[in-house]
Amino acid sequence: MALSVAVQMDPIQSIRIAGDSGFGLMLEAQARGHQLFYYTPDKLSMRDGKVSARMQPVTVRDIAGDHFTLGEAARRELATLDVVLLRQDPPFDLNYITTTHLLERIHPKTLVVNDPFHVRNAPEKTFVTEFPDLMPPTLITRDREEIEDFRREHGEIVMKPLYGHGGAGVFKVGKDDPNFGSLFDLFSTLFREAWVVQRFLPAVVKGDKRIILVDGAFAGAINRVPQADDIRSNMVRGGAAEATELTAREREICERIGPELKRRGLILVGIDVIDGLLTEINVTAPTGLRVIKRTGGPDIAAMIWDCIEEKRRGG
Repeated sequence: MALSVAVQMDPIQSIRIAGDSGFGLMLEAQARGHQLFYYTPDKLSMRDGKVSARMQPVTVRDIAGDHFTLGEAARRELATLDVVLLRQDPPFDLNYITTTHLLERIHPKTLVVNDPFHVRNAPEKTFVTEFPDLMPPTLITRDREEIEDFRREHGEIVMKPLYGHGGAGVFKVGKDDPNFGSLFDLFSTLFREAWVVQRFLPAVVKGDKRIILVDGAFAGAINRVPQADDIRSNMVRGGAAEATELTAREREICERIGPELKRRGLILVGIDVIDGLLTEINVTAPTGLRVIKRTGGPDIAAMIWDCIEEKRRGG
């Protein structure tokens, strides 16, 4: 089955291919004989109800610094394609939300991965709150008194932007930390939205597991260990990746949330688990596929394309 596939992503020349899951999906698609097209979100348009993008044919190679070749740009209606991969990174702002509204016009006739309606309605740090018994104590607010009450109750806390990504803007604050007032002022200035406040989990020093689910089923995992002087385990922040197995508790988490992910058409999802507690459900552009394979885990990109091809066959 040869499919026509468009990838909506960040500028391809700037991606770091060693860890970019979207690039891994492109390599696998190309190996299967699918035709690939590339465009950035700013090339997306809707005219008289028809959604199109100025896109370019693309071939990819797993060679850093020489990883792509682009053909001539032309405007194509997305409804004429078989698949669109929604792969640009957050921030999950109004620009991102607008793209989901446009892509919703073509889905599911053209299969958008992940379903744009549910991407829009399942922001990573709020969707997860639908499973409060699986999470650490969590507060979403910008009210200072609420945060101070939460800090008095739980002692050390973590504050992070509600729509941030990649570990940016994540701070640990102690019970009597004199920097709290300045940090509150900074967040109030930088972010119009509420932010996330969670009880700090000391076990993060042993790692933060990124677990990948494909169509609601566990597919693979990696343990990300932060540097000694940082609480953030994201690999873009210097976290070290190591092979891992799931605990019984982590399998329980996957079994609990998996059916809801499948129901929502969220084919590729990455969840974050620290010490048996679910902290995020990532649905926009989850990462981890390539590093899981590189550390001896399964080829999740192949699993995803098996799933996409089956759905295109009507399965």
